[in-house]
Amino acid sequence: MMLEPSIDALQEKIKSKYSLVTLSARRARQIRENKNVLVENPKSYKFVGMALEEVQAEKLSIKE
Repeated sequence: MMLEPSIDALQEKIKSKYSLVTLSARRARQIRENKNVLVENPKSYKFVGMALEEVQAEKLSIKE
């Protein structure tokens, strides 16, 4: 089973795995609470997957 988006593709957007996990977990909680997804027709039905799709689509990032 291949995960989509891949970790390699996500690390091109956000370098730190720790930051990626923290960001996606926070965003997943927000999506769960208010059902507002920033990407149209997400492939994933899980909240963390939706958050990772937002990172891949560059709708979600970390300020440096």
